[in-house]
Formats: sequence, C-alpha cells, structure tokens
Amino acid sequence: MTDDVSDPAALAPRPVIVLVRPQLAENIGKAARAMLNFGLTELRLVAPRDGWPNPATAPASSGADQVLANAGLYPDLASAVADCPNVYATTVRKRGVTKPVVTPERAARDIHASPARTAILFGPERSGLETDDVAVARSIVTVPINPAFGSLNLAQAVILVAYEWSKRVALAQPPETELPPPAPQEELDGMIAQLDAMLGETGYFYPPDRATTVRRTLRTLLTKPAWSSQEVRTMRGILSTLDRPRTRR
Repeated sequence: MTDDVSDPAALAPRPVIVLVRPQLAENIGKAARAMLNFGLTELRLVAPRDGWPNPATAPASSGADQVLANAGLYPDLASAVADCPNVYATTVRKRGVTKPVVTPERAARDIHASPARTAILFGPERSGLETDDVAVARSIVTVPINPAFGSLNLAQAVILVAYEWSKRVALAQPPETELPPPAPQEELDGMIAQLDAMLGETGYFYPPDRATTVRRTLRTLLTKPAWSSQEVRTMRGILSTLDRPRTRR
C-alpha cells in the first residue's frame, strides 16, 4: 500500500479509540470531539468512573454527538479489544514492559498498511495506563515531548494520534485563496520613485555619501513581497496623501 490517499476504498479500517477507565465525563466529550475532527468515529469506553451514558459529555464534545451515541461500553480491556489484532498503548513511559516503541507518525503508517482492525488505548487522566494495560498492546506509542514536562491531557493525546492517522486520509482541506498576480515592474518602480522623491525632500538621504546604500536597501525592502497592482495603488495613495500640504482644522 502506498501513501496515496486519493482512493478511500484502499484504506485500512479506521482505528478504534479506547479510553481505559476515564475519570471525567468532560474529557470523554473532548476526546470524542478530537476524534471526529480527524475522521475517527468508533469510541470504546472501559469502565468509566462515573458510569455511562453521562449527560455531561455532550457539551464538551461540541457536537460530536454521533461518536458519543455510538460509543461502546466494556467492563474490561480484554473485551474492548477482543476483535482488534493490532493494539497500541499510548504512554510516555514503558512501565517495565518490553515492547516496540513508535511515534504517532510511525503508528499511523503501520495502521494504514494493515488490513486488520486496530485499537489505540488511552489511560485514565490521573495516572495513565497501568502496566497490565500496556501488556495487552502489541506496541507502545510515545509522543516526543519535553522531558521536563510530559503532561498531556486526554484530548490532547487523542488529537495527536488522530491527526497523524488523518494525514493519509482525504479529509476536507481549507479552501485555497487565489492570490492576485504580482504587479508589473513598471508599477513597482513608480511607487519606489515616488517614495524616493518624498524622502529626498525631507532630507532622509543624509549624509550624501550614504545615499546610494540607503536607496539600495530601500529597494530591497520594497521588492521582497510580491506586491499586487492593488497593493501598489494603495501604497501610492498613502504616499500621495502624506505628501499633500496639511491643512489646519
């Protein structure tokens, strides 16, 4: 399988997000929102502390109702991942378990390359996955993070993994804005000449032996951006206004 995302039919099954013993309903809602942002819709909950369903999740999900409505409830981790040959545990520590450790980017590539179902595990907010939870997984996903402050909240962790997975899926992209063509050189030269003349009248190019260098610097500054004709006209209008004699009010 290649990284070509033009054919959705060629994609592997979308991974399942499994929240293991989540504590706060609001965090479940935020995780659902993060999932749907990047095209993931299957959420499984393992023994949530405050029970399920929980009405406090909806406001935090910001409209990800379909994810919450279809969320599966499981009494233990084994039953939640029973149908998933590929299981990844997200943790910043190996917790004494010797398993392959990959980044979210590498995990995303492997998930897309496999025809089998994948589950990605996220632990409780306070302590993360326990050693026995990590032992269930085939691989560990670890985000490169500041070693002096490795604290991610639940939704942040979900969004990092979901985003990497989504990069190989043809999700909607922000609309492209067509930029105006650059102004002809003649228009740009006219603007520079106008500014040069105004600055000359004010004594800006002083001392005279520095005038050539200053003018060259000014031209370099004004030719760096790709000025459009409209932008040149706007700037020249500003200069013309500044050049008019001021009237007292």
